[in-house]
Amino acid sequence: MTPPTPPDDAHPYLRAASAGVRHHTRALASSAANPPRPADRLHLDVLHAHLTALHQLLDWLAENTRPPHPAAGRHLATAHTHLWQATSEVHSAFHLLPNDTAAQAESSACHPERLPEGPPVLTICQRHLVAGHVVRRKTTPTDLRPHTTACVR
Repeated sequence: MTPPTPPDDAHPYLRAASAGVRHHTRALASSAANPPRPADRLHLDVLHAHLTALHQLLDWLAENTRPPHPAAGRHLATAHTHLWQATSEVHSAFHLLPNDTAAQAESSACHPERLPEGPPVLTICQRHLVAGHVVRRKTTPTDLRPHTTACVR
């Protein structure tokens, strides 16, 4: 029998992922020498991958928490739905940004269109479709509708 993991060693990869996101956020913070830059497709693709992985984790936690603790499981299921809405918005933003593949092709000898999984624009869509299938199986369209109270101009 293996000894239980000490609390300070519990979930090291999740803590490392959180630390990586915090570090990246600080690195992007603007300063006088470093003016702010708008998001690009590469950032949104990586963020989308992070969100879908987090989405899978929340799905697993909600499923396994609900039987013994129904109220906590419902909150996790709600977080799962809200995270899907955020993931969906990141996916939409990715497609609204200009495609600068010509600039990338000139600066690198890499040819993403030759990747077995297809070019990155297809990879994000494939990832989104797989995650969307799980969401549609477990939620209703009403649950997925954003609950906004802000006025649209």
